[in-house]
Amino acid sequence: MKEKRWIIRQDYDLETVEKLAASLGVDRIIATLLVERGVTTFEEARRFFRPGLDQIHDPYLMKGMRQAIDRINLAIQQQQRIMVYGDYDVDGTSAVALVYSYLQDLDHNIDFYIPDREREGYGISYQGIDYAHETGVSLVIALDCGIKATEEVAYAKQRGIDFIIGDHHLPGDEVPQAVAVLDPKQVDCPYPYKELSGCGIGFKIVEAHLEQSLGVRLCDLPEQLDNQRLQRQEELKLRLLKYLDLVAVSIASDIVPIMGENRVLAYFGLRVLNTRPRPGIEAILKYGHVDRRKADQTDQPETSDKSDRTKAGYFEKELTISDLVFLVGPRINAAGRIRSAFDSVRLMLTEDPSIARQLADDINTYNTERKDLDTSATEEAKRRIDTDIFYKGRQSLVLYDPTWHRGVVGIVASRIVEAYNKPTIVFTEGSDGLITGSARSLKEFDVHEALEKCADLLEHFGGHKSAAGVSLRKENMRAFLERFERLVRETIGDEEIVPEVEVDAEIDFSQITPKFLRILKQFAPFGPENNVPIFVSHELVDTGNARIVGTNHLKFNAIPIAVRTSPYPAIAFQQGEALSRMRNGELFDLCYQLEENYWRGRTEVQLNVKDIRFTE
Repeated sequence: MKEKRWIIRQDYDLETVEKLAASLGVDRIIATLLVERGVTTFEEARRFFRPGLDQIHDPYLMKGMRQAIDRINLAIQQQQRIMVYGDYDVDGTSAVALVYSYLQDLDHNIDFYIPDREREGYGISYQGIDYAHETGVSLVIALDCGIKATEEVAYAKQRGIDFIIGDHHLPGDEVPQAVAVLDPKQVDCPYPYKELSGCGIGFKIVEAHLEQSLGVRLCDLPEQLDNQRLQRQEELKLRLLKYLDLVAVSIASDIVPIMGENRVLAYFGLRVLNTRPRPGIEAILKYGHVDRRKADQTDQPETSDKSDRTKAGYFEKELTISDLVFLVGPRINAAGRIRSAFDSVRLMLTEDPSIARQLADDINTYNTERKDLDTSATEEAKRRIDTDIFYKGRQSLVLYDPTWHRGVVGIVASRIVEAYNKPTIVFTEGSDGLITGSARSLKEFDVHEALEKCADLLEHFGGHKSAAGVSLRKENMRAFLERFERLVRETIGDEEIVPEVEVDAEIDFSQITPKFLRILKQFAPFGPENNVPIFVSHELVDTGNARIVGTNHLKFNAIPIAVRTSPYPAIAFQQGEALSRMRNGELFDLCYQLEENYWRGRTEVQLNVKDIRFTE
C-alpha cells in the first residue's frame, strides 16, 4: 500500500462552530462540517439545507448579458439564421443541447455545430465559421469555448457573422471583439459567482431571455409581486427546471465547485433527473446497470422541498453527482472522443425513446472503444515512467506518443496523476505539424498559470487551474519540458508528491447515529468544495470476515476494540494487500466516507475506506 499523508482539517474557528451547533441544535461534528464549507450562520445553514431557485443570481449582473439578449431578439425578429456552437466534451455538448432546444421553440431557423476533435481541434475553428457562412448564419452563440478566439471572431466578422461568446475559462490579455462576451472570470465582470460551467453560462442566457419575455425575474421578492406576476414567476421556474438536468450533468462532468449557485443548480437538476429524466439520459443509464424502478408513479410537484427519497414519483435508486461523473459523463464524452459529438447533442435533444435507445447503444459502443484506447495508452505511459531513467526524480511527468488517440490523452493524464501524484501532460500528434496534449494537476499547482509562463514556447493553451489543453511545435518540446519542470519544482516539494487524504473530522462509531446520518445526507449534492466528508476512527479491528472481492478490493467489517458498538461493513478499493494483517487481528485506524450501499432493493450504511493505517 502506498503511504498517504492524513491531513486533519483545522481551517475553522472553534467559537464559530460552537455557536452554530447551538443555534441549529446539531452536534459539533455537523457544525464543523458546515463551517468548513463556509456556512457559519443559521440563515446560511437554512439556505444550504433548503436550496431554492430564488437563490441563484440575476443573469443581467453578468457583463454583456443585455447586449447578448438584444442581439438574439434581433436575430429572431429579422429571421436571421442562428448557430449554437460548442465544445465536443460533456460541458460543451450539454450547453449546445440546452440553448438550441430553447431557441428552437422560438425560431426554427437555427442550427448547431460541434468541431471535430481530430480535424479542427478545440474551440472555435475556421472550418466552423466557413460552414456558418455557407449555410447563411448571421449569429453564432459559442458556448464553453471562444474566450481566446480573437482572430477567429475577427475572421467571422469579415464574413458578416456576429458572435456571442459564452465561456467560463480564464480570459487572455485580449478579449474577442464579439457582440457580447459572457464570462464571469473577466476581471471587470460584476457577476458574483465565478465558477459556472459552460452549460451554466448557457442556462443564464436562457434565464435572462425568459425573464425578459415573461416580464418577471427569479430574484423578485414574492411580496413585491401582484398575483398575475406571481403566476408568471411560477411559470418561469417551471420552464427553467426542464433544462437543469443538463446543467447538473455538466457540473458533475466538468468538475466545477458544487457550492453557491452551482449547488442550487445541481440540486434541482438532480431532482429533474430523478423524476422526469429526458429519454437520452434514461437510455444511457441502462448501460450503468442502475435500477430505475419507480417507488411510486404518483406525480409530485417538482418545486416541492421534500427530501425523503421515497417520495412519490421518485425512483427507488436516486441518481447522484457520482453517478453522473462515472456513468453518464464518460459515455456522452465518448462520442466526441471516438466519433462525432453531434451524436451526444442528438441524444440529449431527442424526445423519442426509440431514437434515444439507438443513439445510446452507439455511444456505449464508442465508450467501450474509448476504454480500450485509454487503457493501452495508460499502461504504456506507466511502463515508460517506471523504466525510463529520464523520469527518475522528476516532479512533473510529460509524455508524448504520436500513436495515442487525441480523444483519450486527457483521461490518460488524469490516470497518471492519480497513480503518481505529479502534474502531468500527455501529448500526441496534432494537426498542422503541432503536437497537442492535455494537462492535469494537483491542487497545490496551478497548471494554467504555469502554461502562461511558457506561452512563448506554445501555439495554443487554455483551461483551468487543474486542467488545460495545450499545443506546441516539436522543436519547442525540449525547452518546454525543462521550463515546466522548473516551474513545478518551484511550487511543489517532495512532501506534496506523497498523496494526501484530507480528513474533515475524527469521530467514534458511537457518534454515527440515525440523526447524524439523516443530516449528513442533506449535505448533498457532493462535489468539489463540498466533497463527501472524510472521517477518521481509531483502534478498530476486523470481526473476522475480511476477504478479497473483485480485483483486489478488501471487504471487511470494522468494530472498535474498546467500545461496544455494532460493526460497520467496509469496502477498501484496491487495498487487498492489507488482508493478511487484518486477518491477523492487528489494530488499525481508518479514513473513510459514510455511504449508502444500494443492492438488490436493500440499502445499508457502509464505510468507503480511503486509507488504512495499522497501529501495531
